[in-house]
Amino acid sequence: MKNLTKGFAFTAALALSACSATMDSGEPTASASSSAATLAANMTLGDSFLSDFYVYDGNLEAPGKLLRQEPLTKAQSNPGAAQNVRLLYTSTDGIDGKDLTAVSGVLFLPKGTAPAGGWPLMAWTHGTVGIADICAPSWNGRQEQDRTHLQFWLSKGYAVVASDYQGLGTPGTHPYLATRPEAYSNLDIIRAVQSADFPVSDKVVLFGQSQGAGAAFATAAYSQDYAPDVNVVGAVATGIPFFSPEALVVLQESRPPDRVDPLLGYNMLALSLVQRINPDFQLADYISDDVLPIAQSVQNTCHKHVKAKVVAEKLTYNRVFKKAPTEHLTMAFSKMGYPTLKLPVPTFIGTGGKDKDTPPRMQAALVTRACKAGSTIVSKLYPTLDHKGVVNGSTSDTLPFVQSVFAGEEVNGNCDGLPFGK
Repeated sequence: MKNLTKGFAFTAALALSACSATMDSGEPTASASSSAATLAANMTLGDSFLSDFYVYDGNLEAPGKLLRQEPLTKAQSNPGAAQNVRLLYTSTDGIDGKDLTAVSGVLFLPKGTAPAGGWPLMAWTHGTVGIADICAPSWNGRQEQDRTHLQFWLSKGYAVVASDYQGLGTPGTHPYLATRPEAYSNLDIIRAVQSADFPVSDKVVLFGQSQGAGAAFATAAYSQDYAPDVNVVGAVATGIPFFSPEALVVLQESRPPDRVDPLLGYNMLALSLVQRINPDFQLADYISDDVLPIAQSVQNTCHKHVKAKVVAEKLTYNRVFKKAPTEHLTMAFSKMGYPTLKLPVPTFIGTGGKDKDTPPRMQAALVTRACKAGSTIVSKLYPTLDHKGVVNGSTSDTLPFVQSVFAGEEVNGNCDGLPFGK
C-alpha cells in the first residue's frame, strides 16, 4: 500500500495524552426516563443517555448560567475535595458561534473555610478521553494522574472548576480538538460558578495538559473577545500541541506509516471532527474495510479502549487508511488552531524533554511564535520527563507562578532566554 504520510501528516499531531478514566472498566449504568426518549429523537455521533441530569429541554436564555447541580458519586469525586459538585450550565456552540447549548462539568471545593473573597479559582481543562458521552469526566471519573494533580491544588487552597467540553456528556457530538468550543465551554463554566452561590474568587487561572493545554491556551486567547467579564489572570499548559507546518515535519519523522502505532486512535477521533463539520463525509470511503469497525467504535467507546484495539490488531497507518482525506482534514485542522498567539495574560508552558506525544520541537515552535507575537511566556523544559510526567513533575514551578499571578505581581517571562536548543 502506498505511503499515506503526506496526507495524514497533521493527523499524526493528534498524539495527545489519553486521559484514561478511573471508572472506565465498563459503561456506567444510567436510568431510563422521558429524557432518554427526548435525546434518542435527536442523537448524533457519540450520544448516549447518561441520566436525566445531562438532558435539559428548557429555554436557554444566555451563556454562562447555571442550570442545575448535584453531588458527584464517591467514585466521581476527587481526593482532597470537601465538596464535589456536578454542574450543568449554558454556553455558546463553538462551531456555529451562535446557538446556545447545555454543557456539563464539575466543581471541586477545598477543605476548610474559604478566605475573604472566596477560594482562588482554577479552571482545569482535561486531555483526550474520547467523544462518547460515557467518557465525560463528570460521569466517568478521571485517571489517577489527573486526580493526583487536582488534589495537589486543592491541598494548597484552590477551588477547581472543570468543563467536560461541548457535546461530551450532553447531547450533540463533541467537536474533538476544536479550540473555540473548548474555550467557550471553559469561559462559561467559570461565569456559571462565579455568578452562583459558590465561595470562589472573581479571578481565575487556567490550567491543562495535552489537549487540555491547548484548550487552556485557546481559552486565554478567546477570553477578551468572548468573555471580557471573566477576569483571567494567568494560564498554565503542559504538553501543549501546536498544529504548524514545522510540527508536522517532526511528526512525519517520528511516526513511520508502516510501523504499528498505538496512537492511531487519535486519528480516528480527528475524523469524528470531520464528520461533525461535514455531514457528507463518509468514513468508509477512507478507512480500510477491516479497520472500519474499530474506527466507528469511537462513537461508543472511550479512547483507552480504542487504543487497546489498535494495539491488539497491530495497526499501521498504511493498513488503516485506503485513501487520504486530506481536503476534509484540512478543514478540521482549521478548527484546531488558536485565534491569536498574543495572549492577554502571563502563560506558563512546561515541556517534557522525553515527550513523544507533543514533541519538544512542536512545543518550542509555539513558544517561539507566541514570544514573537508579544505574549509573556514562562517556558520550562524538564529533560527527564515525558508527556504525562510533566503534569505533576512541574508543580514546583507552577505553584509559585500561580501564586504570583493571583497576587497581581509582574511576571517577566523568559522569551529572551528560552530553554530549547537551536
